[in-house]
Amino acid sequence: MDTTSQLYESVSVILERNNILTSAAEIQGMICGMLGGGMPLECQDWLEPLADFVNQGEPLGKEVTDVLLSLFDTTCQQLVASDFALVLCLPDDAAPINERGQALLSWVHGFMLGFGLHQADLTGCSDDVKEGLEDFAEIARMDDEMSEDEESEQALFEVMEYVRVTVMLCFNELGKSPEQQQGEPKTVH
Repeated sequence: MDTTSQLYESVSVILERNNILTSAAEIQGMICGMLGGGMPLECQDWLEPLADFVNQGEPLGKEVTDVLLSLFDTTCQQLVASDFALVLCLPDDAAPINERGQALLSWVHGFMLGFGLHQADLTGCSDDVKEGLEDFAEIARMDDEMSEDEESEQALFEVMEYVRVTVMLCFNELGKSPEQQQGEPKTVH
């Protein structure tokens, strides 16, 4: 399996080659948002709303469809893993901090969009999920330039980790894995 930066690069190259202007980060964010908002893992109709967003409603070519299906499968596997294995599809740590920061903002924007497609009613959500979504709305609005220093690196890392953990929280609370749908014994939290 590709490392996250290799995945980001390979998906980005295919998107560029096919004139798709949306980033790999935003697309994985949308996928996580749909799954975290309650879309079942085995759902097969997620590609159409994604195509509406990333390709102005035009069908996606085979190369793009294949790479998005692969990204979807990898993301699903990470979300259901018991070791909190979700890896955000973002540029390599060697990329300039502002490039990584912008990719994270795109990722969060995509998550909010995907989440909204599958979860309109937050009344049954825990306070933690509601707070996380409010924080995501704030994160998505950030656009300050960051300086290339250790303090900014640490701050970006902390926000990335917060996003990752919040996504898993949303998925664990609202997501639907096949096992959950078959009535696996519930654990008390």
